[in-house]
Amino acid sequence: MEKRRDLSIAEASFSKMIFTETPLHGAFIIDLEPREDDRGFFARTFCVNEFAKHGLNSNVVQCNLSSNFKAGTLRGMHFQETPASEAKLIRCVRGAVHDVVVDLRRESATYRQAYAVELTMENRRALYIPESFGHGFQTLRDDTEVEYQMSEFHAPQHARGFRYDDAAFSIQWPRPVSIISAQDLKWPPFS
Repeated sequence: MEKRRDLSIAEASFSKMIFTETPLHGAFIIDLEPREDDRGFFARTFCVNEFAKHGLNSNVVQCNLSSNFKAGTLRGMHFQETPASEAKLIRCVRGAVHDVVVDLRRESATYRQAYAVELTMENRRALYIPESFGHGFQTLRDDTEVEYQMSEFHAPQHARGFRYDDAAFSIQWPRPVSIISAQDLKWPPFS
């Protein structure tokens, strides 16, 4: 992790992010606090200091962009096992998604519980997903793009998943699944 530095007076008065913890401990919705003028707005989307204040992993080693052509496309449910567990920061930069996380931490009071949030280009929300959570999303519009920031490199040997319709979680998807990868259909039941 990078060394934190104290906020300057100028930074302290600048736009911040608004962190709202979800019912799944450690997972946060992050809203922007835009500063507007006649040009438009400017907003902070990531800050090591603000993540540290909330006890979140701010290490970013990889960023990815997922482009999805059709509404109803489903990607998930994915996670990486230790020693390659990864925290993720997810933001929809075009279109809209129904984003779902599942707490897979056996010691957690919310073990095997799911939480869903709509991320859109209009609401500009992000979802912070801690290590040891399953993650997936379904597109709600054609031509949707999702940006990921990850705390660990992709490690295929530690990549795991479970089916989007696994009875262990009873995840409710808003649309029929129109497109899904062969791999996502092959994941074994979680139990």
